[in-house]
Amino acid sequence: MSIRLFALVLLLCLFLNSITTKAQTYSRNGMVVSTSSVASETGRDILKKGGNAIDAAVATAFALAVTHPSAGNIGGGGFLVYMDNEGTATTFDFREKAPLKATDDMFLDENGDVIENSNHFSAKAIGVPGTVAGLYKAHEKFGKLSWQEVVQPAVELASNGFTMNWSLYQSAQYFEGDKERYPQMQGFFSNENGDIVEPGDIWKQTALGNTLSLIRDKGSDGFYKGVVAKKIEAFMKANNGIITKKDLAKYVAIERKPVFGTYKDYQICSMAPPSSGGVTLISMMDMMEQVSFDTLEFNSTAYVHFLAEAMRRAYANRAKHLGDPDFNPDMPIDFLLDKQLAKEQVATIDMQKATKSDSSKFGQMPEGDNTTHLSVMDKDGNAVSLTYTLEYAYGSGMVDKELGFIFNNEMGDFNPKPGVTTTRGQIGTKPNLIEPEKRMLSSMTPVIVAKDGKPYLVIGSPGGRTIINTVFQTVLNVIEFDMEIDDAIEAMKIHHQWLPDRIMYEELLLSPDTREALKSMGHEMISRTRLGQLMGIIYEDGIFKGASDSSSGEGAAVGY
Repeated sequence: MSIRLFALVLLLCLFLNSITTKAQTYSRNGMVVSTSSVASETGRDILKKGGNAIDAAVATAFALAVTHPSAGNIGGGGFLVYMDNEGTATTFDFREKAPLKATDDMFLDENGDVIENSNHFSAKAIGVPGTVAGLYKAHEKFGKLSWQEVVQPAVELASNGFTMNWSLYQSAQYFEGDKERYPQMQGFFSNENGDIVEPGDIWKQTALGNTLSLIRDKGSDGFYKGVVAKKIEAFMKANNGIITKKDLAKYVAIERKPVFGTYKDYQICSMAPPSSGGVTLISMMDMMEQVSFDTLEFNSTAYVHFLAEAMRRAYANRAKHLGDPDFNPDMPIDFLLDKQLAKEQVATIDMQKATKSDSSKFGQMPEGDNTTHLSVMDKDGNAVSLTYTLEYAYGSGMVDKELGFIFNNEMGDFNPKPGVTTTRGQIGTKPNLIEPEKRMLSSMTPVIVAKDGKPYLVIGSPGGRTIINTVFQTVLNVIEFDMEIDDAIEAMKIHHQWLPDRIMYEELLLSPDTREALKSMGHEMISRTRLGQLMGIIYEDGIFKGASDSSSGEGAAVGY
């Protein structure tokens, strides 16, 4: 085949279909990237039907509630960032809330100590779910297809089933092996005969299909009122939980203004509190803008050291200042996003040695790693970045068999003990103490980066407290180091969160020499196999380029 003929064939394929090379997928008419290929295909099919980015995001999110139950959910909450093709942006906050009966000492014993596992593995650990309300509100404002059309694919996936994969099968084996700790997860992955569904066989979730049918037919009222609400309240009473029908009826998702920043010629749009992600990421980008990359080589010892010091300062401010804005009206957001603050913080960085985190001031609450993210762009260039979670993998490990979905354990994201901060990461600062109807602070960081005023990069990740830093480094990789989206996602990443005072690094991607050099500067080093599980899209010159993190296993970027 001649070079010219080959080029013509390649262009024809690009126009008609997606082309995958390595982890990167190309398309012309839109793209969906999520941690489940089945869910991504669901969203892609909605785009093909004429749906827009919001329609596809909603359909993908509901599909993930079926195919990715460890984090995809209707029993949790999250955040959605939307930017249209002219650069106008808004966000939807559907973070879970503390129930009306919640108190700031609800997880303490008579001696004032935190009761072990009480804020993660009990019915009291369950926050009022927000996902259905958030997806409904976003669709009500921006959706093009009907609500019924975008929810129906998830109903069919649950009711008719989909092919059991090895990842889900391994989860089933895990829960089967720990019946004492997870009694309610027994039978969750089973067929009608009570046997765990084998890989390659069809897994049907009839109860979940029935719940999704009510949501399809009645909108958010199908979850927060009526049969589902009654069953949730009954489940809580039976398991010593405190969520009631009143909590569910009072829950509302909120449309909020995004937080904005700039990095050179790019505009960064992300989620405002109660997500801490946007503010913290932008403050770190502001610090990186002070750097001359002519003298700070990518992945060098000096580069990793500077990243860690920027993270240390940004996460310290996160812990001190951020929480639910409805309960903390005086948060100094403008101060934290001021580029002058970034200059002052950079001036305090010693390039020869590590700063020491002062645990007497404040620190970071640990967060569960098992969130999930999806990125969507439609043929018109409208973009959605959506991150939602149950907190831990499979949340609280508690499921109502008649409803078919798993409940979150997000109450563990509140500070459990007022006024007490430890070097291990527990904090007791006021902005994130438990109060009725308060939304717990989050690290979720859905981001859309605009170039020339239009959506250019859509990115996000799970990873609990590591989310902000993995997204931050990926954004930097794309817009500073001009990486393709797959390379930016797969590149080495580190994490520092103020407390514990240490650098977490990807073991196979950071050289032994660099590790030793960082140790000699005073950094404590701790390895991880991978950080984050990023899902991203770049849109440029009429071409969508998408990639799912190779660590996601079942993840896929799907376009057409």
